[in-house]
Amino acid sequence: MRWLFAVIVLWASAVQGFQAKAAEGVDVALVLVTDVSRSVHDEEYEMMKQGYAGAFNDTEVLAAIGGGALGRIAVSYIEFAGPTEVRTVVKWMVISDAASARAFTKKLEAAPRSFWGRTSISAGIDLAMRDLASLGMETQRQVIDVCGDGTNNAGRDVGVARDEAVAAGVTVNGLAIINDHPTSWTFAHVQPPGGLDNYYRENVAGGTGSFVLVIHDFASFGVAMKKKLLNEIALVLPPRRAGPT
Repeated sequence: MRWLFAVIVLWASAVQGFQAKAAEGVDVALVLVTDVSRSVHDEEYEMMKQGYAGAFNDTEVLAAIGGGALGRIAVSYIEFAGPTEVRTVVKWMVISDAASARAFTKKLEAAPRSFWGRTSISAGIDLAMRDLASLGMETQRQVIDVCGDGTNNAGRDVGVARDEAVAAGVTVNGLAIINDHPTSWTFAHVQPPGGLDNYYRENVAGGTGSFVLVIHDFASFGVAMKKKLLNEIALVLPPRRAGPT
């Protein structure tokens, strides 16, 4: 029976370890949802990767993370194209200091591009919601961070996906990358009526403290992502009221 006792001890230890990890919690659970559809060229894709790396390793961003109540955030990274072309490239990692930030961005930079298809922002949001459900830690805020250069042109309605996320208490933010020189076959996709920034505001972003940032070239991605992370990490929510107002 010694083997059974050993198994029970190992199982109890694993459970205690998981409970301790969950109890530690994080200030923010952040899912990065990134457009890798065919309108994003390889050079632009690499600029996004470099922008993520620069932003997460920035001293101001690290200070913002460290300045939270727990001094820790959890991050996962998703790439999406069409409705069946979506995957979590980097699963949940906790960032609390420069070393953990480097570990996260090294994994992100090393991963090859996932897809080259149409654009299903809704599929990216849906997978992000499944990632959040699998987090296994306490967190005060859950944020989905969508970056892309075009409208939702495949899969289910993005507004419905966004609304479901918001109803679950998740904030969805957007970074709209404006293509000022589109080709004829992508014009309606990247330059919708009213502009891509308004499209993101009306169809993608939603929830407490949500916002949309706009850039006009992929070279500016890193600067915008730093600003976006600072806003998302440092957001202070108003106190919740107890009972009827």
